Amino acid sequence: QAIVWDEYLTGPFGLIAQYSLLKEHEVEKMFTLKPGRLPQADVKNVIFFVRPRLELMDIITDNLLREDRGRSPQRDFHILFVPRRSLLCEQWLKEQGVLGSFIHREQYSLDLIPFDGDLLSMESESAFKECYLESDQTSLYHAAKGLMTLQALYGTIPQIFGKGECARHVANMMIRMKREFPGSQNSIFPVFDTLLLLDRNVDLLTPLATQLTYEGLIDEIYGIQNTYVKLPPEKFAPKKQGEGGKDLPTEPKKLQLNSAEELYAEIRDKNFNAVGSVLSKKAKIISAAFEERHHAKTVGEIKQFVSQLPHMQAARSSLANHTSIAELIKDITTSEDFFDNLTVEQEFMSGIDTDKVNNYIEDCIAQKHPLIKILRLVCLQSVCNSGLKQKVLDHYKREILQTYGYEHILTLNNLEKAGLLKPQTSGRNNYPTIRKTLRLWMDDVNEQNPNDISYVYSGYAPLSVRLAQLLARPGWRSIEEVLKMLPGPHFEERQQLPTGLQKKRQHGENRVTLVFFLGGVTYAEIAALRFLSQMEDGGTEYVIATTKLINGTSWIKSLMEKLEPAPF
Repeated sequence: QAIVWDEYLTGPFGLIAQYSLLKEHEVEKMFTLKPGRLPQADVKNVIFFVRPRLELMDIITDNLLREDRGRSPQRDFHILFVPRRSLLCEQWLKEQGVLGSFIHREQYSLDLIPFDGDLLSMESESAFKECYLESDQTSLYHAAKGLMTLQALYGTIPQIFGKGECARHVANMMIRMKREFPGSQNSIFPVFDTLLLLDRNVDLLTPLATQLTYEGLIDEIYGIQNTYVKLPPEKFAPKKQGEGGKDLPTEPKKLQLNSAEELYAEIRDKNFNAVGSVLSKKAKIISAAFEERHHAKTVGEIKQFVSQLPHMQAARSSLANHTSIAELIKDITTSEDFFDNLTVEQEFMSGIDTDKVNNYIEDCIAQKHPLIKILRLVCLQSVCNSGLKQKVLDHYKREILQTYGYEHILTLNNLEKAGLLKPQTSGRNNYPTIRKTLRLWMDDVNEQNPNDISYVYSGYAPLSVRLAQLLARPGWRSIEEVLKMLPGPHFEERQQLPTGLQKKRQHGENRVTLVFFLGGVTYAEIAALRFLSQMEDGGTEYVIATTKLINGTSWIKSLMEKLEPAPF
């Protein structure tokens, strides 16, 4: 068999099935879906793995129409839609006259993909745009389906809390699915005590700010795709004496980042300013361990040392990698521009000068800094001011369009529709009230030994995570007023458990809460939730699920319209 992959799916699938596993199941060849003829391969079956998108159907049509019908033996074609079959796509293939070529048309329900021990993602990159700009709730249906699958495996979740329009939809769909399949009630002891559904648009601020945890910065600067990051290779070249670096590698260095690597698990969620000391401490421990070999006298001691070698060598190479990454990041975080940008962000978040045109933003536009950087700052200012005064907003829009081109007018329109860059309608700014009530800005933040989640942004506590924290203790009743100021309804649902499955909590046993971010989550928010899980007196462990792992850049990019200028 040969598989033809929709390129976007290869990353997520790589997390659940390595190529070696597919090989064992008689997959001989793998190709990327692209227009033209399918590559030659001596196989009987060709399977297309694709997302249900029309532009992909056109490519498949092209592949099939160019297939050599005269060749023998004939190849059999099959198509698998991920995560659901689409009538629209099948109708399209039928109109193109190729639907009949497929022997099997199936769907592969890949809803939630495990990224780490406590992290699941649907990796649906357009979920936010679909929900808030196009009123398309398909991804919410997939989220509800994914949650039903999770309940089938880990027991019914007794309590559901939610905030936001999308959260309400997902909860309604779950309740309806449960009604429609009464047999889906299983007698499994529930693993999760609570499900918290949060809309991304309840907290538009957090993704716009620059994340300051180690993992967050790697994502901000290099972009982490399906747990892999590609880094500039020059820092990773083996240093040989006297060669003077004449053959530096040119391929980017690709590393996988997850908790399986001890050192990474320890430093990923720390504020970047606290990472250096951990790395130097580790370096001392490792070199001391290697020194041990001089003290090994007896055969037994030598044997013990040799048995530890593989682990020590892995630790040493892991340390070398992370030292290199930290150096790369430090070059950027110590730059003047990074500092200026961060200063403006922090001023906005702490409520300074949010209502007038910002000089730094104007300068950046004049120097034609990357557009996404400008949009992130302007949107941040708008969110921290519950919208901008009309004349400030018009000024920014005019500056952006004149500098970057009028084709971006659609992008600005999208940002307004999503609530990111909008005029101040109510005439008053609610953000200061929200900031004070939820303690979103902490002046005395301890980055080395944090005592509050605000360390992940060096002062700003992610609103979304604060909501999760307050839900656990003392409960949302204490913040009714603020919840009303945030968009969308808030609600609570209870799901009946079959008798005998109600949990009797042992003394000192933690509650487990699944927090589902609809529309995306950042690594800094994940770090903040992990911090809450580890707190001595927290009493709650968090597992995180989301439609997509995002950062400010990838998020704004998903809202940008690509307008191709007409060819003249």
